[in-house]
Amino acid sequence: MEAEEIVNRVATSGIVSLDLEELHQPGERILYDIKDNLWQGMILREKDFREFLKAHDWSQYAGKHVAIICSEDAIVPTWAYMLLAVHLEPHAQTIVFGDLAALEATLFNNAIQKIDIDSFTGKRVVVKGCSKVEVPVSAYVEISRLLKPVVQSLMFGEPCSTVPLYKKPKSSVSTSTD
Repeated sequence: MEAEEIVNRVATSGIVSLDLEELHQPGERILYDIKDNLWQGMILREKDFREFLKAHDWSQYAGKHVAIICSEDAIVPTWAYMLLAVHLEPHAQTIVFGDLAALEATLFNNAIQKIDIDSFTGKRVVVKGCSKVEVPVSAYVEISRLLKPVVQSLMFGEPCSTVPLYKKPKSSVSTSTD
């Protein structure tokens, strides 16, 4: 009696798997809270702030991803955040206004923008759902937005168990003979 050959249907399905976890950017994430620069926890004094900026060791942010926020309910002029960015720019790899979640979303979005979307044209694509690294929902939304116009079908999950998201409609060819 001959044994039946086991066929990996996932491998032969032509489904392309896209793992957003692979877009995770290495490097330390830092939250810079401008509240530490507020006078009496309420206002930012320009002279004091500029003195701080001159004296602060900005090299500690070298190669790091920095998110800038103010966690206090205080009036912080826009130029203060701009000055922080000016001082961080020569050192930090990434600078964003917002919390660490906003930073992560920006890092993933930047990586997604570098993907050759045209390489997925006409393909059946599954965006992998499980990962060891937390992938922001915004990354899944953005990749869906970019892939939908070019793919044959778009799914979420694992190739062996997917949630269908989009299937390109079949071209309706008119066969009437008027």
